Amino acid sequence: MDNLKFIKIDDNSRVPKYQQIVDSIIHNISEGNLTIDQKIPSINMFSEEFYLSRDTVEKAYNILKERNIILSIRGKGFYISRTKLISKVNILFLINKLSSYKMKTYNSFIDSIGGNSHTDLHIYHCDESLFLNLLDKYKALYDYFVIMPHFKTDDLKHVSFTDPVIKAIKKIPTEKLIILDNIKPAIEGNIVEIYQDFENDIYFALKEGLPKISKYMKLVLVYPEKAVYPYPRRILHGFRKFCIENALGFEIIDKVYDDMVLKKGDLFITIEEADLVNLVKQIREDEFVLGKDIGVISYNDTPLKELLGITVVSTDFKVMGEKTAQMILNKEKGKFKVPFNFIDRNSI
Repeated sequence: MDNLKFIKIDDNSRVPKYQQIVDSIIHNISEGNLTIDQKIPSINMFSEEFYLSRDTVEKAYNILKERNIILSIRGKGFYISRTKLISKVNILFLINKLSSYKMKTYNSFIDSIGGNSHTDLHIYHCDESLFLNLLDKYKALYDYFVIMPHFKTDDLKHVSFTDPVIKAIKKIPTEKLIILDNIKPAIEGNIVEIYQDFENDIYFALKEGLPKISKYMKLVLVYPEKAVYPYPRRILHGFRKFCIENALGFEIIDKVYDDMVLKKGDLFITIEEADLVNLVKQIREDEFVLGKDIGVISYNDTPLKELLGITVVSTDFKVMGEKTAQMILNKEKGKFKVPFNFIDRNSI
C-alpha cells in the first residue's frame, strides 16, 4: 500500500514500537497524508513490511480503535475513522465522586481549556481497584492525566493515596501529570499540583469569621465517620486547632440525629447536604431563629446554599478548574494553592 511510505519506525528509539505506530499514524493524519475513510494496511501486511511481530502491530491498532481513530470492517480491513480530534490535546479527567462542587471544577476546566482539546471524564468512587483499572486501561491513550486522589479504606476512612496508587501514578510521565485537590506524596519530578490544604484551609477560614463565631457558646462539627465518600481527617485537625487556640467549647459528632437536642448558642458546621437539610428543618421546628439563636456554617458552597443564605467555608472550585486548564495550555509546572474562603451570609 502506498500509505505505508508515510509510516516511520525507528529501531534505535527507546519508544516502544507499538507507540511509534500509533504516533506515526496520528502524525500523518494531522499532516493530511492519511484521510478519513482511507484504508490502511492489514496487521499482517504492516508486520511484514516493518519486520515487526504481529502482536506489536495488533496492540497499536487496538489503541487506535479505542480512541476511535481507526475502525475495522469485517472482511474489508482497517480504515481511518476520524480526523477532527487527532491534532487536539487528549485529556483524562479522573475524579473520585460526582458532586456538585467537583462538577463545578470540571465544567470550569472545560470552559477554560478551549476548543483544541478533548477531555474524557471518569468517576472512580473513591475505589482503589476501579481507579487502578482505569489508569491501567488508559495510560497510553492521553496527553494529560488530571487526577483527584481521594480513596477509602475497608472501614470507610479517608486516605489520600495508597501504595498501589502511588506506584501506578509514577508510571505516568511527569510532564503529563496533574494532581488536583490534594498534595502528592513521594512522586519525584516537576509536576503540576493544584491543591487544597484541608487542615489550614478550615482553620484560617474560621479565623476570618471569628468576630461572629465567638458569640456562640459551643461549636459542633458534624463530621461523617462512615460516609460512602469519606472526607479528609485533616478537616478535623484544623477545626480542633481553631477551637483550642480561641478557647471555644466544641464537640464533634458523626451526623445530625433526628430529634437532636438543640440549645441556644450552638453553632453547627456541617459537611454533608443531608445533615444541613435535617439541621435547618429541626431548627425551624423547634422555633429557634437561624443565625441568631443557632448558627450554621456549611462546608463547600453550592448555588442552593447561596440561595438559602447559608454561610459557608469553601474552596473556589471555579478557580481550581480555570487554573488547571491554564497550566496545561501554558505548559506550566509547579504548585498552586486554591483559594479557600469564609463567605458570610445570614446563618450566623
